[in-house]
Amino acid sequence: MPASEHSAKQKGQCDIVGCSAEGERSVSGKKIEKAGMQLSKDPSKSARICKVHYKEFKKKTKTDRTLERLDW
Repeated sequence: MPASEHSAKQKGQCDIVGCSAEGERSVSGKKIEKAGMQLSKDPSKSARICKVHYKEFKKKTKTDRTLERLDW
């Protein structure tokens, strides 16, 4: 049985400036820039971020995500 696309993990380095950890999640570059984090590549594309920076990103965008959820 062929492996699904979700089981294949993409390998890559964290795209936050100064971080050399392995990227765990893919997030919109514009959202990362809006949260005040600096990317090492073009922010108009999605960026890979490590576990530590993803946790920091979630903390910084908590109110935005809550308001977005209530808006519907």
